[in-house]
Amino acid sequence: MGKYPSEFEVDAVLRDGGVVHIRPIRPEDTELLNGLFQRMGPQSRYFRFFQEKDELTPKELEYFCNVDYDSRMAFVVLLDDKMIGVGRYEREKDNPKIAEVAFAVEDAHQNRGIGTQLLQIMTAYARTHGIEGFSAYVLPDNVQMIRMFRHSGYKIERTMEEGVYSVSFPVAPSPDSRAAEEERERRAVAASIGPIFYPRSIAVIGASRRPDSIGGRLFHNLISQGFSGPIYPVNPTATFVHSVRAYPTVLDIPDPVDLAFIVVPAKHVVPVVRECAEKGVRGLVVISAGFSEVGPEGAELERELVEAARAAGMRMVGPNCMGVLNTDPKVSVNGTFAPIFPPVGNVAMSSQSGALGIAILDYARQQNIGISSFVSVGNKADISGNDLLLYWEGDPATDVIVLYLESFGNPRRFGRLARRIARKKPIVAVKSGRTKAGSRAASSHTGALASVDVAVDALFHQAGVIRTATLEELFDVAALLSNQPVPKGRRVGVVTNGGGPGILAADAIESNGLTMPEFSEELQTRLREVLSPEASARNPVDMVAGAGPDEYRHCIETLLESDEIDTLIVSYIPVAPGQERDIAEVVRAAGAGHKGGKTLLSVFMSSEDPARLLADDQIQIPTYEFPEAAALALARVVEYGEWLAKPEGKIPEFDDVHPDEARRVAQEALARLGDEGGWLEPDEVDKILCAFGMCLPPSKVVQTPDEAVEFARQLGTQVVLKVVSPSALHKSDVGGVVLGVQGEQAVREAFEKVTASVDDAEGVLVQQMVKGGHEVLIGMTEDPAFGPLIVFGMGGVLVELVGDVAFRINPVTDLEAADMVRSIKSAKLLEGYRSYPPGDIAAVEEFILRVSALAEAVPEIAEMDLNPVKVLEPGEGAVAVDARIRVKPVEEGWTPELVDLPGLVNPIK
Repeated sequence: MGKYPSEFEVDAVLRDGGVVHIRPIRPEDTELLNGLFQRMGPQSRYFRFFQEKDELTPKELEYFCNVDYDSRMAFVVLLDDKMIGVGRYEREKDNPKIAEVAFAVEDAHQNRGIGTQLLQIMTAYARTHGIEGFSAYVLPDNVQMIRMFRHSGYKIERTMEEGVYSVSFPVAPSPDSRAAEEERERRAVAASIGPIFYPRSIAVIGASRRPDSIGGRLFHNLISQGFSGPIYPVNPTATFVHSVRAYPTVLDIPDPVDLAFIVVPAKHVVPVVRECAEKGVRGLVVISAGFSEVGPEGAELERELVEAARAAGMRMVGPNCMGVLNTDPKVSVNGTFAPIFPPVGNVAMSSQSGALGIAILDYARQQNIGISSFVSVGNKADISGNDLLLYWEGDPATDVIVLYLESFGNPRRFGRLARRIARKKPIVAVKSGRTKAGSRAASSHTGALASVDVAVDALFHQAGVIRTATLEELFDVAALLSNQPVPKGRRVGVVTNGGGPGILAADAIESNGLTMPEFSEELQTRLREVLSPEASARNPVDMVAGAGPDEYRHCIETLLESDEIDTLIVSYIPVAPGQERDIAEVVRAAGAGHKGGKTLLSVFMSSEDPARLLADDQIQIPTYEFPEAAALALARVVEYGEWLAKPEGKIPEFDDVHPDEARRVAQEALARLGDEGGWLEPDEVDKILCAFGMCLPPSKVVQTPDEAVEFARQLGTQVVLKVVSPSALHKSDVGGVVLGVQGEQAVREAFEKVTASVDDAEGVLVQQMVKGGHEVLIGMTEDPAFGPLIVFGMGGVLVELVGDVAFRINPVTDLEAADMVRSIKSAKLLEGYRSYPPGDIAAVEEFILRVSALAEAVPEIAEMDLNPVKVLEPGEGAVAVDARIRVKPVEEGWTPELVDLPGLVNPIK
């Protein structure tokens, strides 16, 4: 029997929103398996065994439960300490790359998607063990099994032999199979969270008669906001709470309970959750603190809490959170202890900080930003920001998603979801910890350049997430997106009644990368029709202080109808008492009447609550106190619009790569290096790179000057000599590199020079010299949270000093590779600048994509530096002339895709 693969113990969300535990089968599962068989009906048994069967013999139970976790494998599905499903495969003897699969699901749990979840995890496991395809035999009447295979997204081949269908398909993921998995995930997660946002009944466990307590405030908020269903206070020492009959435990409530808020001391939470499970509660919000945020003991208690909830198929917000709210009048759930209930709107918000959550709700109310739903996720022990993204993706009440983040649970999953969802609904996020460089003991250029915040920036950039630096900016962007269309371009017009604000607006607009075109004479003529002689109609349009509602109306309507701008900013400074209301009415009316798709926002430098002045039942015009805030918010939204306009890139597949060979070299090196891993030898580096079409120039490690002379003679060209030394991580820094060497005497002198540069020389690398070309850096470093980060920048010894680099989260698409090359400040050098010749940019992009493919295929690689890569003239390609690779051990069979299998609550690690 092989090693038990504990990393494949996962929790999965089913089609109806229930949660089950899936794990590899164990020898001691015979009783559980027999229980499953006994609860299966005669037809289900017949479909599984192709015969009538009344029992499983002890020998059969032992055989089914004892697998080798390779050629014979089985996964079981558990709920409430019972086995409710099992899926297994066994390699075919004649063709061990193909395995026959079979499934069995308890009758009471069929049509919940259990077989589909088993198939997904089994195909992933099979791929890590060299299995290329599955086969199955299915009776024609087993319609559910046939439907499961057909809807899996895999390319199914089906034949009929002797009244039995023979089904076969490859287990490699395809666009169709991935799309099917993602759609199932979206529906399942939304269904699992639904009872938290739309409960039919609520219990508050820990509801208090004390109005100043958290339990008291929470219960009061739920009642006062007018929740549409019954609310049951649970308090063992009170008969009534706020004039509502109380119950000693949730089990004493006579009616069903959909959602339970838990506000009791941490030591009592797990027993309460078990009572909720017995009651049939569908969702939990655990307000109580004292879990992982307080240390190891709390973390263990949190683990027990999650296990108790998932064992019963319940989803949970928290613990250590301030609650949830849903402003939909159909339910009106004010399930927080905050003293604020925001206005109804189309912005969904998640906060990882409870204290900041209260401030966020208060600020949203002040700015008149309407909220659809709000969740304080707390410790994110179960429901995370990723789950909420999936719910809000299909929520008709939500148009904009706003996130306050302190950490990422699964960045790879976040990136996958955000890429898709941001094309439908904008995602705005503020991530705390921007200034932390990340304590990484990096010894490569790539590792030294990377930081936690660099990874966050890369993730957000690739996924189309709008990142803001402050909470104020977060709301500025959200106000614009929730009320106006995304601008079609960068052209901005400004209308103002003061020269100073116009100048400030122009400076802010252009400093944020937007443009202020000078208006055509024709447009200026139309604008001047109502303006005083001293007014300016160029852009900004300075109507001067005497401008009133008529001037504002004419200029706003004229500019909104013009095709010379994409966005109009209306600026106003009060110059006459009471005039703010008249101007605000003009702006609202113009915005409501405009049907041309232009973006309209305002800068009202007024103390008379401009957010409410510029809102009515028909429209709300986003408004800002100063032009700098308006310009910054607009710039963020314009960049998002440009991201939306780009096509989605593709991850190319190279037909000339040999991932098995590359991984074999890495694993053999690890056998030599030990558990800590380390840097590869030059020949190992070359073998790995060659396996992915990135061979280094001909080279050889030599030990003596005579060997160096002989190899240089064989090459017949100028050579480079580089010292091989554990201490010389950057060889050029210590004088361990000599370039352009030719001739016996020169080779001998260079050999002596580089070996004398260090005390621990282990040899000298003699390499064919590559002349000319631009020097660039292409590399990769493994971030513990985000996975591989791919880097590109101008190379050489000054790369860390200059820091002109671009990072992207792996895997990188073709369009992202092109964007990386063009995003650095020195990109013009590759295009040809002054005396510098152009470089082969297409070859650089391909190099980045090959490095990305290598990082994905060989997870043992922890750091990789190709520096420099010589970029030759167009059509001549690019060549890495120096490379270093560090490897570290990983679990056998592990691949990056396992971190993000759709539908799993917790990733495979």
